[in-house]
Amino acid sequence: MILELADISIQPGQNAAFEEAIQRGLHTVIAHANGFEGFKLNRCIESHERYVLQIFWTTLEDHTVGFRQSPAFAQWRAIVGPVFAGPPNVEHFELVAKSESVA
Repeated sequence: MILELADISIQPGQNAAFEEAIQRGLHTVIAHANGFEGFKLNRCIESHERYVLQIFWTTLEDHTVGFRQSPAFAQWRAIVGPVFAGPPNVEHFELVAKSESVA
């Protein structure tokens, strides 16, 4: 499994709009992508306009090729992009170790 980690900053005062848009985009677009396995979204306590989105993919190519190079990516960005303060920083990780109590 591959973890896509997106560090997202949004425009001030757009939290409600962003949280609604990202949930809609995740459930209507990304959830239907080949290799999608789930997601987590966290809002920063110290910087309320910063979020970390974790998306779990079966393979790196499911995200970088199958999703990013498909028309679904444009749909996704049309839903969430308008409230971004700038492009998200996106990186990919592979699991090395994990505790029993963490999902």
